[in-house]
Amino acid sequence: MLIAQIKYWMKFSFYTAFVIASLIACTSQSQVGIIREKTPLDSYIYPTFHHLDTNLKYQYPFINFNANAFRFYSPQSANWEHLFQDFRNMVTEKNCKLNFYHIGGSHLQADVYTHDIRTYLQTHWLDIPGERGLIFPFDLANTNNPWNYEFKSKNNWKTYRSVNFNRPVGIDFGLLGVVIETPDSIVEIVFRHDKTDVKPGFTRLRVYHNKGPFPFELNFGSDEMLIVNKFRNETLGYTEAVFTDPVDTFNLQFTRLIAGPYNLQINGFQLSNTYAGISYTTIGINGAGLYTYLANKNFEEQLAESPPDFFAFSVGTNDANVPYSSFNPDVFKYNLESMMKKVLAANPDCAILLTVPNDAGYKKKYLNKNVAREREVIIELAKKYECPVWDFYGIMGELGSSRTWKSNGLMRSDLVHFTVPGYHLKADLFIDAFEKWFQQMEKRKYIN
Repeated sequence: MLIAQIKYWMKFSFYTAFVIASLIACTSQSQVGIIREKTPLDSYIYPTFHHLDTNLKYQYPFINFNANAFRFYSPQSANWEHLFQDFRNMVTEKNCKLNFYHIGGSHLQADVYTHDIRTYLQTHWLDIPGERGLIFPFDLANTNNPWNYEFKSKNNWKTYRSVNFNRPVGIDFGLLGVVIETPDSIVEIVFRHDKTDVKPGFTRLRVYHNKGPFPFELNFGSDEMLIVNKFRNETLGYTEAVFTDPVDTFNLQFTRLIAGPYNLQINGFQLSNTYAGISYTTIGINGAGLYTYLANKNFEEQLAESPPDFFAFSVGTNDANVPYSSFNPDVFKYNLESMMKKVLAANPDCAILLTVPNDAGYKKKYLNKNVAREREVIIELAKKYECPVWDFYGIMGELGSSRTWKSNGLMRSDLVHFTVPGYHLKADLFIDAFEKWFQQMEKRKYIN
């Protein structure tokens, strides 16, 4: 019996050491000090197509495929060189994980085109399935939920969204910008993946909830026997359960241990594991702008818990959705740069991608010239921070192109949101641009 226990703990210790080594492997490889020829990033000539079917240029001749690239406005970018080394190491060694984040508004809450990107990143290379990352139970918040997972609960929930300027006292928003709350003493939440083949199992489930003393006991029903550890962080406001084997669903019950009143608040769930690959978290709320996330009290501390290796900003549609005379480029610049600083505070080496919002109609009938003004600000910041720009406004065809996309079945009648085929096309364009960037970096020559 004693020998068996010793063997078990030796095995457990080895496994733990392996997991820790896996988590830091990406970083350690890129810190070797690889020197490469200073081939200017901003002078690279991108191919028109890489991932995309070339027949699309005949199907959609109004799209500027030549503009589809992560375009640099600086000759060098240490952070994007860092990402390339880490990404290539992850693909070849299959022993580390990279945290990808993508922030926006309603386009990302729907999670159609971003889930296409996630699917590509988690299936294109063998044996690096990655993890789902942070998710929010929008089903329980009486709003549209991403189609690729679902939450169920019989409890009644009140929803708070950080898009509202009058924020209630006692509600502190985190990374995802939404909170649901219930006064019930017994709460049950069920999660499962839905309509997707990409559902990497998770061996850790973190529940972000109220900070401070948390008078609830968590129970996972039939999966309780798989749990080897539970621990709580009252300072950051989360409880985490560790499973012996990967699971891809949960039935979680909260039981309050004290008499009320005490409202349970949920800020989100994090699904993680020890697999190599990409963790791809989307942050999106209907109606969100940069101003939405700037005031979220717990944004930075939650981001620092899983520091970003890549962070894409696809925010600006709602910031620009005002009359021309009301849009202030200086305010937009201040807000965007402030958000970029929050990201770099979590990881100074993070590769930031700035994306220009799509062309959109203002009140369905007016051309919105503010997006072009946002692009000027975005390029200015891209030069300052040595990060690339994905100019989707230019790719679409610039001012008024939303009408053309609508007439071709790619945009809805509101001239802001895309149809499902439109979102899938947007994802394909993004993936194509990503592959062009990777090819560009591979072509840079080594000095030693």
